[in-house]
Amino acid sequence: MTRRLPSRLYAIADGAGGCDVVDLTARLLSGGARIVQLRWKEATAASFLAAGEQCRRSTRERDALLLVNDRVDVAIACDADGVHLGQSDLPLWAARRLLGKTRWIGVSTHDLPQARAAAASGADYIGFGPLFATGTKTTGYSPRGLERLAEVRRAVGVPIVAIGGIDGDNAGAAIRAGADAVAMISALREAPGAVRRVLGTLAAVEFP
Repeated sequence: MTRRLPSRLYAIADGAGGCDVVDLTARLLSGGARIVQLRWKEATAASFLAAGEQCRRSTRERDALLLVNDRVDVAIACDADGVHLGQSDLPLWAARRLLGKTRWIGVSTHDLPQARAAAASGADYIGFGPLFATGTKTTGYSPRGLERLAEVRRAVGVPIVAIGGIDGDNAGAAIRAGADAVAMISALREAPGAVRRVLGTLAAVEFP
């Protein structure tokens, strides 16, 4: 049975550049975010876990999902709702064996074959991008664009989270092209107060 994401906004609390992910998570939740992915590439395992435990308390208070980027061990240790995996991370089947059937597992994809493979392997949702040009995250892929997003939408039945260069101005276009939710990093990190505005914009968008 296909699971549904609880929000069209998929907020990412990224610790790059010394950002306080615990404080950012709290502010994103206060703005109305109901999905937060904790992403902190530079952190030690101990620091990442400590942040995860604090963010887990915050998300529970708001009845929101906490997903951990890359680290299945940290996700388990802080009792997160799930994990988001990249193409070079632990294989989905191995993550599922460790996390069980109830926790969310998302997989980053960048083309149609990857999207199909992730969906067929049991991903609860897939990330697809970079949709537009972005300086936040280097994937090695050129912008995928709305037409490729629509192509992936036609090919898979699991929820799609579009990511890459998305802000309050172009989020609606991503939803109309077939995304179930849009991921944002810099657009929210620089102005967490924008969460409510983005949610209002997305609420007014109807799927095609």
